[in-house]
Amino acid sequence: MFNTITLFAPQLVLAFFASQLLSTGAFAKKNISMGVRNFSIFVLLVYSLIGFILGQPTGTAFKGALIIDNFSHYMNLIIGLSAAAALALSKSFFQIEKLDRFEFSILVLYCTLGMSIMVSANTLLALYIGIEMQSLALYVMAAFNRDSLRSSEAGLKYFVLGALSSGLLLYGASLIYGFTGSIEFTQISEVVSSGASPGVIAGMVFLLCGLAFKISAAPFHMWTPDVYEGAPTPVTAFFASVPKFAAMALIARLLVGPFEGIVSQWQQVIVIFAVLSMFIGAIGALVQVNIKRLMAYSSIANMGFALVALSAGTETGVKGMLIFMSIYVVSVIGIFACILQMRIRDGMVENINDLAGLSSTNRSLAVVLTIFMFSIMGIPPLLGFFGKFFAFIPAIEAGMVWLVVLALIASVIGAFYYLRLVKIIWGDESEHDFVEAPKTLRSIALISSLLVFPVLILPLVSIPTQSLISRAASSLF
Repeated sequence: MFNTITLFAPQLVLAFFASQLLSTGAFAKKNISMGVRNFSIFVLLVYSLIGFILGQPTGTAFKGALIIDNFSHYMNLIIGLSAAAALALSKSFFQIEKLDRFEFSILVLYCTLGMSIMVSANTLLALYIGIEMQSLALYVMAAFNRDSLRSSEAGLKYFVLGALSSGLLLYGASLIYGFTGSIEFTQISEVVSSGASPGVIAGMVFLLCGLAFKISAAPFHMWTPDVYEGAPTPVTAFFASVPKFAAMALIARLLVGPFEGIVSQWQQVIVIFAVLSMFIGAIGALVQVNIKRLMAYSSIANMGFALVALSAGTETGVKGMLIFMSIYVVSVIGIFACILQMRIRDGMVENINDLAGLSSTNRSLAVVLTIFMFSIMGIPPLLGFFGKFFAFIPAIEAGMVWLVVLALIASVIGAFYYLRLVKIIWGDESEHDFVEAPKTLRSIALISSLLVFPVLILPLVSIPTQSLISRAASSLF
């Protein structure tokens, strides 16, 4: 019992305090959203670090339903820190828009709990429970602004299409159970290693299709632009970062765990998802005028780059994917910290052309946003370049040079809309004078922009982080 508590301590901390905060908020006689938000950020920080404080214990919990290993500890670290940053971003926006309610912080905690179960899942049932716990919270968050038609539409679209993806997941899980006789990853792996039947392969494809929806990989990306545009901007920042990271981690655990013996089968599916995502994301972003929709298509393309690394089917590929996704999460949170500063006296603006002349009206914001654009574009020596480098090298080592060539072509196409944004910021005449952003937004944007400078972070962060990532990737194998 004590061993289970030790292993499952991060999840227990989230579950306990989320329930307590929900009860406190429900019976409070005044608005306590500020206090709940601050305490929730503290809980997320504790959740992200508690596994390391306890010495990174490893083992299985709840009779093998969940597995706690170095991979889980690293995922909990990044998920917790990213969720805390995304929650901090929401403060000023919700206060100004008069949407500041304590329920949002509770939803973030429960969503994080679902993601934590996802990345530690060791059975198909635990996998589904984690995904649904995350998804139910995200459905409500997308429609959090009940007075906005766009927000309500975003929530409804995400719910309907999310139900479809859940159906695909359940159908795939039922096929796998029917043809292997087990829902446990280890037993499925034993059956698959001796030869996978067509039913198991079909079930695996359905599972991957359901998970592709969660990371907005093409051709299951249709919800992304509308939901990103319609949801409140802090919710979009959360959507674009943490859930994608958790879902990608789950895909990695699934592929190199129960389906390790049929790499040649799932590799074809991942390659198709990668190619479609890279080009649909890159080409779709070319015609966007709303910056949130542009970030939606950018995220689709970037999920394709992450899948390029995963398609190698090797430990190096998993490591490359984790490096790429970690850098991506930092960049996205920083970009949305900048987007949330696009506020004039009449309210928020989201049109790309509204950034015209930003260099003359708010030079610090222009510099920070430009740094992020160059980083996510993959321009050296910024950290985004190293993210793509580590993502592409495993595919080359696996003999898929043609896939990397396609990825580079998609990167060149994507560079156009990032450069167009930079040109508008520095070359066009000023249209708006943005009001001064709250200190929290400016601090998060500045810290994130400093993190993408390898000269600053390599000596202090890169070596220990790469060690964590290497241990995380090797624990899956």
